[in-house]
Amino acid sequence: MEVGAGERAEKHIRRSHSRYWDSLFPLPAVSSKLSSLIVFLVGVTVFLNSVDGLFVFDDSEAVVNNRDVLVESPITNIIYNDFWGTPLIHNRSHKSYRPITILTFRLNVWLAGGVHPYGFHLTNILLHGIVSSVAVPVSNDLFGGCAPRMSLLTSLLFAVHPVHTEAVAGIVGRADLLCALFSFLSFLAYVNATKHSSPTIVVSCLLSSIFFCSLALFSKEQGITVLGVCLAYDLLICHKINIYCIPFYAVTRLRRWFFKKLTSSDRQMLYNDESEDSQVSLRKPLVFRMSVLFLTGVALLFARWQAMGGTQPIFQQVDNPASFDENLLTRVWSYNYLYSLNGWLLLCPEWLCFDWSMGCVPLLSSSSDPRLLAVLTFWVTLLGLTWRGFRSASCQTGRSVNMAVAVAVITFLPASNLFFRVGFVLAERVLYLPSLGFCMLVVLGMQIILSRTEFKKTVTVVFLCMLLLFAVRSVQRSREWLDERTLFHSALSVCPLNAKVHYNVAKNAGDMGDQKLAVNEYKIALQLHPEYDQAMNNLANILREAGNLGEAESLLRKALSIRPDFAAAWMNLGIVLAGLKEYKEAELSYSTALSHRTQYPECLYNLGNLYLNLKLYREALRVFRKAVQQRPLFSVAWNNMVIMLESTGNLGEAKVVAYEGLEVIPNDPGLHFNLANTLGKMNLFIDAETHFRKAIQFSPNNAIYHSNLGVLYHRWKKYDLAEAKYNDALNLDPHLKSAGSNLAMLKRSKETIVN
Repeated sequence: MEVGAGERAEKHIRRSHSRYWDSLFPLPAVSSKLSSLIVFLVGVTVFLNSVDGLFVFDDSEAVVNNRDVLVESPITNIIYNDFWGTPLIHNRSHKSYRPITILTFRLNVWLAGGVHPYGFHLTNILLHGIVSSVAVPVSNDLFGGCAPRMSLLTSLLFAVHPVHTEAVAGIVGRADLLCALFSFLSFLAYVNATKHSSPTIVVSCLLSSIFFCSLALFSKEQGITVLGVCLAYDLLICHKINIYCIPFYAVTRLRRWFFKKLTSSDRQMLYNDESEDSQVSLRKPLVFRMSVLFLTGVALLFARWQAMGGTQPIFQQVDNPASFDENLLTRVWSYNYLYSLNGWLLLCPEWLCFDWSMGCVPLLSSSSDPRLLAVLTFWVTLLGLTWRGFRSASCQTGRSVNMAVAVAVITFLPASNLFFRVGFVLAERVLYLPSLGFCMLVVLGMQIILSRTEFKKTVTVVFLCMLLLFAVRSVQRSREWLDERTLFHSALSVCPLNAKVHYNVAKNAGDMGDQKLAVNEYKIALQLHPEYDQAMNNLANILREAGNLGEAESLLRKALSIRPDFAAAWMNLGIVLAGLKEYKEAELSYSTALSHRTQYPECLYNLGNLYLNLKLYREALRVFRKAVQQRPLFSVAWNNMVIMLESTGNLGEAKVVAYEGLEVIPNDPGLHFNLANTLGKMNLFIDAETHFRKAIQFSPNNAIYHSNLGVLYHRWKKYDLAEAKYNDALNLDPHLKSAGSNLAMLKRSKETIVN
């Protein structure tokens, strides 16, 4: 029988009398610490340009608009709310329970004194460097030990892989980074447990493994899979069990006491270790560790289920179309095509997109679809690797192939739709952990090639060129994640049929003031997905601002017919109806929005404005106050209260409200300005001057602030100072009529005094 490449490689190593089984690689064997340092520096360097990035895409919901990350919010919120700040018991919750990740967000906010992107990005980059460096000892153990060259190359490939860009450059990817870090630490602790016979050390290592596994799970759901990786390591690497032979053994040699009545031939078939005594001595610890893994998995899954309130998340069809299709074959074919597409992204990370939903990957509904060839290729490759690994399980190369496949498959299972429906079609950041298995397979393939050729340096140079190519692609992709405009436009060439891509391009264009592009892109999104209610809502807002209230109302009512609990659409419909002077219907729309989303300060603000227009001042004050209770930093609501109270003659109450607002947002120029106007009307000129100057300090280019301070000086009979402030206002805004007329009045009065 022909000797396999793995066996040939191992025989070559034995002949060379090397203590390392990766001596085929024409590279020096450096220490684990030096390898980790090299990998850390490479991982940080490759993604360093993302440190200047902004908050993009999902970062807005997870960080910017998530009150749970703020230091002043109760820390207990992270226990009861999901990753996006929504209560876990709410039907809108995605049930993504990641309190450890949110805790690190809060730490960033505390260290930076606010929600600033630089610290978040720097933390992500450093975390990736740390994870990549920890991958050195992890991959060494996964290879079975004594593989310093292979573990270094594997970790370098992991550190520079472009598919990791989303996890590193996107703040939301913090969950994947933490999950990987704690998973690696959990695995290393478990490996230590397998290497000791002292019960005290074994128990302490297993407890450490359980602790880190818990942290991984509560950083991201994928963390539970490390238990499966530990089990695979124990069976394949630690005990060298030939899993391929287990089914045959179970059928042909079933025994009442499985481990006690093995014949010598059975043992030789099941185990690849020649030492029977060593297998007997390790058998009981193996059963003990397997029991610990099983009980830990059950306990953690139960805790996770309880945290979700015992309910599964509710996703929309656009989130994962294949899982909603009624045809079983369509679901199976589509799922398998997604598996092959994930594999292709690892192999050739050229097509990278921030979102793969809404038509980006059409369903496979026909047996003649040519994409089924990709599915066939994927499974032939995966099963071929698995079969070759099992057939070569007598050598370390074969066992390592099995282990690499196990790492890639086990860590991907939560995203596979096999056990539960997931809320995405394809997400690059979920490949962060599985990619380690892929990197191992690449290096193992390189080793097999080296065993068959004499041009070892050439093969190594080719691999290093691939590393350089991946690093360049990672740098390029990181640059695309710096801001939303670049990120969204980069996806148009990858997923032109993705309605969500066009939606995000339109949203960004609208935020940047390019209304024409925004309208065109929203219309394209609606052509691709006619029931895209969010696109209807946003397009309606643009049309409303342009004065097309009728068309805006039609779009909003259509969106609400699709999703009756769409709170934002109800609020925007209220704004449109208020603009059409249909005040009763507007009030009803606002109330409906609040019934679907009780914590909705923007809606309360707009309802307050409605009451203000109807001169229902006390109702307006009540609603405005409720808005600032829900969002204490809601500047416009504070200012509207002060302006309303001042205009209705309630100067004392306006003063009290203004001071309340300044206690929360002391650097708000509008509050200082409106308080100064109130104090001026109360003839408290000194205090008014103080707050006018603070308003100008925080907003020095606001002409109205200078002009109103001039009015104060004018009334205070400090005419020279008044004239100077009027001139400052006119220098900033030559068309400010109030400043011009007041300056002319001042000059006439000064001439009268002189005459």
